[in-house]
Amino acid sequence: MPRSPWHATATVLAPLAAVGAAHIVPAATWLPVVRRRLPRLAGVGDPAHVALTFDDGPDPESTPRFLDALDALGVRATFFVLGDGVVRHPAVVRETVRRGHEPAVHGWSHDRPWRPAPADDVRSLLRAAGAVLEATGRRPRWYRPPYGILTGGRWAAARTAGLRPVLWSVWGRDWTARATPASVRSAVTAGLHGGETVLLHDTDRMSAPDSWRATLGALPGVVNDCRAAGLSIGPLAEHAVRGV
Repeated sequence: MPRSPWHATATVLAPLAAVGAAHIVPAATWLPVVRRRLPRLAGVGDPAHVALTFDDGPDPESTPRFLDALDALGVRATFFVLGDGVVRHPAVVRETVRRGHEPAVHGWSHDRPWRPAPADDVRSLLRAAGAVLEATGRRPRWYRPPYGILTGGRWAAARTAGLRPVLWSVWGRDWTARATPASVRSAVTAGLHGGETVLLHDTDRMSAPDSWRATLGALPGVVNDCRAAGLSIGPLAEHAVRGV
């Protein structure tokens, strides 16, 4: 009996739907309710420690100010850098590492992966990790995709590049024009527990202009709040992320 046109169409579309689902379904980890069920991916670690991380750099104007502030506070952090920024500003990344901070990969550029492109994902992550290694002599360990959108293709690409995906469990909501030092500090430390990974930004490249100033102003309060709670604060390398 000949197949109906509907059946033939479904036969053709089914593999495409499966590819699309494999690409986009893992990206649900961007949602807090999903991340909470995946503590390893959310960066949950040592209950006596808080991991401090920054995204979107390097930035020759703002990043050095964060390095100075962190020096004054006696704190080291993890900086998730974009590969295209590393090749433009390698001296900033070298200085970041020279001061004891940990470089990590945020991708080559800050794009949204709407369509499956596994080969491109692999190339861009290898290129970004290579740029960090060339600039600093340090092979990066961690990968956080832009917007936290971890598609199936980017999962696989991270594995190929030898990178460990890690998102965050707390953020400062510091990318908006309305962010203030007080709002960033409150967003980070309200209900803060040990073992968290904190997401902040050391640049306004993908944020409201000058929003990084609110983050910079919040840093002393965030660090003091952690220490007052008996928590140490530092990079992911010192965080003993679960599953490592």
